Amino acid sequence: MNTRILVILSLLVGIGAVLHFIMPPIYGVTPDMMLAMMFIGIMLFPKLKYVSVLAIATGILSGLTSNAPGGQIANIIEKPVTALIFFALFLLVKDRLNSNIAAPVLTAVGTLISGSIFLSLVFFVIGLMDGAFLFAFTTAVLPAAGLNTVLMVIIYPVVQQILKRSKPITV
Repeated sequence: MNTRILVILSLLVGIGAVLHFIMPPIYGVTPDMMLAMMFIGIMLFPKLKYVSVLAIATGILSGLTSNAPGGQIANIIEKPVTALIFFALFLLVKDRLNSNIAAPVLTAVGTLISGSIFLSLVFFVIGLMDGAFLFAFTTAVLPAAGLNTVLMVIIYPVVQQILKRSKPITV
């Protein structure tokens, strides 16, 4: 593994953790901004070994900072699963779509997948499976998907230009 790539990925995870801390709760639920940084890392360095390390690190940090009951276990399981699904979707569309279009679309889809997995795991862990999923999905996951998509529209082209100009690494 390239040390420079690992440093960049750790910076993305750190930025995601900071965004997670400063993000105000919406209806009592804090949207997971670490997802957007994880998705940027996957799109910048689309290799399974980097995706795995990034997903595990993001899952552990998300689990440690989660306020949701059962969110610690759910985050540690959900982040790697989401990362692998996002990685597969990215590999399917990376040569077919412009990256400035694919990034926000995949981010929205990835956030919806992540939220669905997370809520399913949380409701299973706390034993609440009837009727709460749809409410939590509309009040927490949909706003998070919107925020992550807007964040990706703004940040992804900037990160691409920075990496292109500085040329720290090539994958």
